[in-house]
Amino acid sequence: MFSPQDFLARARENLREDWPEAAFDPQSRLRHGDHQLNAPLTEAETRVFAPARPAAVLAPVVLRDDRAFLLLTRRAAALRDHSGQIAFPGGKIEAGESPLAAALREAEEEIGLAREKIEILGCLDPYQTSTGFRVFPVLGVIRPPLDLTPDRREVDDVFETPLEFLMNPANHQRHEKLWQGQARRFYAMPYQERYIWGATAGMIRNLYERLYT
Repeated sequence: MFSPQDFLARARENLREDWPEAAFDPQSRLRHGDHQLNAPLTEAETRVFAPARPAAVLAPVVLRDDRAFLLLTRRAAALRDHSGQIAFPGGKIEAGESPLAAALREAEEEIGLAREKIEILGCLDPYQTSTGFRVFPVLGVIRPPLDLTPDRREVDDVFETPLEFLMNPANHQRHEKLWQGQARRFYAMPYQERYIWGATAGMIRNLYERLYT
């Protein structure tokens, strides 16, 4: 049975405080990413993957009494890239900025989550997206009351999904769609009317693997 206290203990014990230096080499290949469930990359895909552009996201865990929830966003419909998709707060890492600093800055800019409200638990494995980003995920804990002010130019909605659901491998579905003419598989975790999929679901899967397998 899932327990928030057990989850937090596992996170503090098993997540690293920082990433290995090799993870920051834009030409290096990552183990985790959109390519995990798929055949070797085609030549066209390889050109997209390297060199990868660095980005960071914050995965905020909301503790409410005896339950825990993962805070997620729905990207604004008017955005050019990935509009309407479920995502963590995050974005590109600016020059001279650490992934942690970028994740905290983006969370503050996108949803108004003040960095002093966040207790950092650790870092997940870097994740390579099929759109050419090398994402550095940071796991943090926040406690109510939450006073969020989403930037409507970037975020249409902010919502919570039970960690009990997301940390259950029975809910980790494998879906498929065409990308650049090729069938590509990816993780999906549909919850109620929310379709959590792609890189976001892949990073949640990585969190599960780091803590429970």
